[in-house]
Amino acid sequence: MQSNFKFLILAALLSLTVACTNKKSVNPLANVGSKQPDKVLFDRSMDAMRHNRFDVARMTLQTLINTYPDSEFIARAKLAVADSWYAEGGTTAMQQAEIEYKDFRTFFPNMPEAAEAQLKVANIHYQEMEKPDRDYTHAKRAEEEYRALIQQYPDSKLVPQAKQRLREVQEVLAEREFEIGRFYYMKLAYPAAIARLKTLADRYPLYSGADQALYLLGQAYEGEIELVRKNGRMNEVTKSKMIADLMKDVSETYGKIITRYPAMDRAVDARDKLVALKQPVPRPTRAMLEQNKKEVASRQSASMVSGMLGTFEKHPDVAKASHVGDPTLIDSAPVTATDVVKKVSRSAGMGGGGENSVSVETANGDPAASQVSPRSDAPAGTAPDPAISSVPGQPGAAPDPAAAAAELKPVPADPNELKPNVDAGDPNTLPPLQQSNQIEDQAGGTSNSASTKASSKDEEMADISSSKKKKKKGVSKLNPF
Repeated sequence: MQSNFKFLILAALLSLTVACTNKKSVNPLANVGSKQPDKVLFDRSMDAMRHNRFDVARMTLQTLINTYPDSEFIARAKLAVADSWYAEGGTTAMQQAEIEYKDFRTFFPNMPEAAEAQLKVANIHYQEMEKPDRDYTHAKRAEEEYRALIQQYPDSKLVPQAKQRLREVQEVLAEREFEIGRFYYMKLAYPAAIARLKTLADRYPLYSGADQALYLLGQAYEGEIELVRKNGRMNEVTKSKMIADLMKDVSETYGKIITRYPAMDRAVDARDKLVALKQPVPRPTRAMLEQNKKEVASRQSASMVSGMLGTFEKHPDVAKASHVGDPTLIDSAPVTATDVVKKVSRSAGMGGGGENSVSVETANGDPAASQVSPRSDAPAGTAPDPAISSVPGQPGAAPDPAAAAAELKPVPADPNELKPNVDAGDPNTLPPLQQSNQIEDQAGGTSNSASTKASSKDEEMADISSSKKKKKKGVSKLNPF
């Protein structure tokens, strides 16, 4: 009985000891949560960016990228690095942001964020865009980047925003082309003005001053017509062809104002021009009229305050840009002043299809081995034939003068030859014609002696030289040759 009591006491002690030693263990990370370390680094970088500590955010993101290359946050981390440069601002930071955004598009082209990266690149140049009369480098780059976004990501939700920005950029570029074209027009450089204004009309149809640009283009064509009419060195046939071709361009230009921009101010002036020039006046379609009305209504007018401060602003005023219509995504070939001149010349049949080149043939003054050297006293138009040999007796040689004179024999008169029925005693009868190169010799006949001809020529030269001394100053000298 006593032994059983001892056994119960020992069992109770053992159970008490086990109960005291089996306590719940405390984990020091139990209250931290189950977040992964790459996620922790990403959250810390985002918190640093919210507090404008961009350098700390980039260091944290680079640690995440280098330590966990297979993390699911790699793409977001690389995009966040570019965003940190973009949010920091400044010329250097913006250049670095553009590099980072392009790297992101290279490594992750199929992600939805690629379109956002492309939009940020375009916005960088949009923010640096200057007025039309200043450097247009950033405007051209912005146009290229917005076009790339629209063409490469047509299903992105950012496309409408990109199209509106592209319309504003093209408004600035079109204004620049118009100012240059008007400058050339004022300087009467009509081919250069035509080239600029025609390029503007083809590339930027949504320009707020498109009707004014076309009207100035028509006036430049008319100015070129007046210059052609006043050209006194051109024959009338060529003039008529050039004027007809230029008049056709004038009619097309004014007609385009009426058909494409019927709701704008210059439509009435263009119609009056066509009527004055006796050209057909086209009529716009109802659909085009409604479209042009929407374009005009979508534009905004600049406020008085912005107009006053615009002189001191670096960035252009894009309030006049249209908010409807599709901007031009592919540029047409530019028109140059040379193209304008060639087109007019080609229409008139000048210059061999527009190439105003003149071929010059240079003659060699040294005679060939088989040719006789030319003489200064030889009459004009008697140059020796290079195909005739100068050695008598050889094939193709010229006949010997002595042999030719020996072969000449007097030809007896033909008794059957018809003679004019003229009375020699009639005073109204003209004397028979004599050869001018025949002179009487000592025998009373005719001779073609070269010595007699030379002596008479010397006497003539002496008379001319003596008469030159008697002439007054300002009278042109005679040239016997």
